[in-house]
Amino acid sequence: MSLTVSPELIERARRDDVDDAAFVDCVRTSLPYAWQVVSGLIDELRTDGADFAANEVPPPDETARGQLLRMLASDAMRGALERHFGVRLAFQNCHRVAVFRPGAHEAYREFVTPRAQILNQRPELVDC
Repeated sequence: MSLTVSPELIERARRDDVDDAAFVDCVRTSLPYAWQVVSGLIDELRTDGADFAANEVPPPDETARGQLLRMLASDAMRGALERHFGVRLAFQNCHRVAVFRPGAHEAYREFVTPRAQILNQRPELVDC
């Protein structure tokens, strides 16, 4: 299961749309490791002035790795987080999450190229 959803939020979704605030809160509480990684990158982006910030640290275990994969593989989660934080997210391998400022088009385009993906490969990441 991707998220731990309260019965109240499920009922709300049955009746009507779920707003981003409720959905983002569900993501935050369901995927604490992934949330910590992304929100830490947001803090870094806001303080250093660069076009993007990227995580280079592999997850500590498979549970944490699964959280990142679930968060970033979901179009709904990724979109809600991008709107919530006002950034664009990108993902390589099992842990290299990056957040980009809205105007950082060139940095984003470079990060998501096949070349960048290949250059990010390391033997220890083959099974991630």
